[in-house]
Amino acid sequence: MRVAVISAEAVPYSKTGGLGDVAGALPKALKQVGVDAFLITPCYWQTKGEYLWHTAVDDLWVTWKGSALRIKAFYSEANGSPAFLLDHPALFHRDSIYGYREDHERFAFFNHAALELVKRLGGAPDIVHLNDWHCGFAAVELASRRRSDPYWRNTRTVFSIHNMAYQGGFGMGDLSSLGFTSEFARNAFSFNGYASAMKAGLEVSDTLSTVSKRYSYEIQTSENGYGLDWLTRRRASRLIGITNGVDYEVWDPETDPELPAHFSIDDLSGKTECKRALLERFHLPIELGRPIFASVTRLTSQKGVELIRQGAGDILAAGGFFIALGSGEKDSENFLQALRDHAPSRVGVYIGYNESLAHLIEAGADVFLMPSKFEPCGLNQMYSLRYGTVPIVRAVGGLDDTVENWNILTGRGNGFKFGPYQADKLLEKIYEARFAFEDKESWSKIQRNGMAVDNSWENAARNYIELYEWTLR
Repeated sequence: MRVAVISAEAVPYSKTGGLGDVAGALPKALKQVGVDAFLITPCYWQTKGEYLWHTAVDDLWVTWKGSALRIKAFYSEANGSPAFLLDHPALFHRDSIYGYREDHERFAFFNHAALELVKRLGGAPDIVHLNDWHCGFAAVELASRRRSDPYWRNTRTVFSIHNMAYQGGFGMGDLSSLGFTSEFARNAFSFNGYASAMKAGLEVSDTLSTVSKRYSYEIQTSENGYGLDWLTRRRASRLIGITNGVDYEVWDPETDPELPAHFSIDDLSGKTECKRALLERFHLPIELGRPIFASVTRLTSQKGVELIRQGAGDILAAGGFFIALGSGEKDSENFLQALRDHAPSRVGVYIGYNESLAHLIEAGADVFLMPSKFEPCGLNQMYSLRYGTVPIVRAVGGLDDTVENWNILTGRGNGFKFGPYQADKLLEKIYEARFAFEDKESWSKIQRNGMAVDNSWENAARNYIELYEWTLR
């Protein structure tokens, strides 16, 4: 089976969130189980030169807006599988990956060039795996090409929804300049008087997937469908949820090069050294008997930051440390800084993102907070489980699928989770975790239950292969 994965971001070349992690890890996981998979993604100026091994194609001619453009594609296997990075400085060498008025134009061009590159690379893929609204353009273009170009006749599309809240909306008047002039294309994009690339991908792709079983149901509701729930319900028979995997070559406390000490499910002693190093990193007292409650997140309303803000004082009142790594909404950043100033011996804050520090937090913290308003899949709770850090989550999306509530009577469970989006419900779980932390036997059991879970990409890749085979049938 030959699979082309197309994504607007992919680790290690680019990343703003979970999409980057998935798009970077999936092709490697597919390759490891015998699939001929390759990735196509843009080459942003943020992409480190060390990842661009050599120029694979320097004369890819792409017709765009009536002109023939000569495009370059770099080749790399830095993510563990073949990757091609399309370079267009005017569109992709920007200060940030997203956030521009013409984003729809930038990614429509990327999709068009990606399909031209696929054709240049050799035999037609069986599957083109498209990701989020940025790739809705390719879904429509490929559906149209399949009718007229024998090369694409047997290729099928899988469209993955990573976050339904972002839908790539723009004016219907822009469609013709992007090359979408047919009635088929206009109908695919049309949504409430404007064009939506997400809607187009949902409408015309052969099968649909999303990043957890629970989220596949949630996007069929008015609360989480963001106006497109009617379409996900209509296509429910072609929609499946596959929980993302974790790249255990990167996230494994037994081998993680970012840690000062290693540990395993059979010997957790190294976790204590990581806790010590984490406290030292934030210049906090080395009081190992206090639990560290931690958060690594984008500071947005989706991530439940307002609940953390309401509960931070209670964490300190319950005798814990609080450590946060993240950036985003300015008032949340200001709150964290103010909390740090108020309790400098109990609070550690890093505004921004630091990959090495994220690994140390996962290893050194005792409890990880993810009270998300919605969470299609989530990865940090799975990192936490692997590192013996007990997650407290809201029972939504992939958080509900991957975290089992601790039951002291049965000894089952690997974390704590609550339902209603309310600060008092989060606080109940904080105090439950604080109580369990004092019972060393119970706490060790919760940690080991989490570390025993297999959330590897190998399992996820096999589920994707089943999806591809189903799609081809």
